[in-house]
Amino acid sequence: MAEKREVLVSIKDLCFDFTLRGQTLHALRGISLDILKGESLAIVGESGSGKSVFVANLMGLNASNGRITGGSILYGDKDLAKITDETEWNSIRGSRIAMVMQDPMTSLNPLKTIGWQICEALALHQDLHGEAAKQEACRILTEVGISEPERRYKQFPHEFSGGMRQRVVIAIAVACKPEILICDEPTTALDVTIQAQILGILKKMQKTYGLTVVYITHDLGVVANVADRVAVMYAGDIVEVGTSNEIFYDPKHPYTWALLSSLPQLGIKGKPLYSIQGTPPDLFQEIHGDAFAARNPHPLKIDFVKRPPMFKVSDTHFARTWLLDPRAPRMEPPEHIRVMIDKGRALGLTGTGAETAEKGAAQ
Repeated sequence: MAEKREVLVSIKDLCFDFTLRGQTLHALRGISLDILKGESLAIVGESGSGKSVFVANLMGLNASNGRITGGSILYGDKDLAKITDETEWNSIRGSRIAMVMQDPMTSLNPLKTIGWQICEALALHQDLHGEAAKQEACRILTEVGISEPERRYKQFPHEFSGGMRQRVVIAIAVACKPEILICDEPTTALDVTIQAQILGILKKMQKTYGLTVVYITHDLGVVANVADRVAVMYAGDIVEVGTSNEIFYDPKHPYTWALLSSLPQLGIKGKPLYSIQGTPPDLFQEIHGDAFAARNPHPLKIDFVKRPPMFKVSDTHFARTWLLDPRAPRMEPPEHIRVMIDKGRALGLTGTGAETAEKGAAQ
């Protein structure tokens, strides 16, 4: 039995709205999730599902036209949802929670050298200056796989390739010595070989510095490589959460089935690749029932009436779908998902799933 990890951040019933042209967009609709100390947590879902808005709340980085309308984000002795003072946020950003953005060219200053930008983080968060800061910056550059650090230290971002710029962004984040590292699409626009290198560096940094890492991605290939646990988001809500094995080999929510079915690796030769029909719901409107119901090929009548609770499948696996209600008719997942489920059971990666499902609160 794996050792139970300490809860580092506990998010409960988090609601977040944006005001746009006099209308209210409900970006997060009552999210509850625990982030565990030392884990790699991947948050996946389509564009617009609320992934980036969700993690931005952990650092107070959302746009000025957005506000938290309910819920809590408990981190140590603080409720991040209640912080409004920028000085207090500055004591958390970087030193406790740092972020690697998806586009390094927007997070690196093109007018400052690489060394200056790393040393700025060292001065702010480790009180290192002068030669001591330079030596530490060069050490971190070496750690993230950049050769000739003394020479690179003096160069500007435009002299680096995309993959090297992303390594620098990771170096700046690590220089802050945070407890939590958020990686927002860290391999976007990088070729496959460089993607693998960046993920390898992030895993190495996690082990070296004892980081808790939260990945935001729509690339399930990235998830399979790095995640201990996976949270699946749809329309501003978390619809399923479990270990990586549980999500890949024993998924329960129809949306998770659809996401996995879209993987090219699960395609059948000679048949079109599966795609999810329809579009996500309008978040300017109040959503009744299961938000995925209109795109679900085989919805239940109650899916259009009442939002499902979070059902407990195992101690680590939860899903917000009426299919797990004991009164629901048995619904078989798509054929290629059944193949994955059978494979997971044969390898001993998962349990039997639905037989143990019971109603429960999300974590």
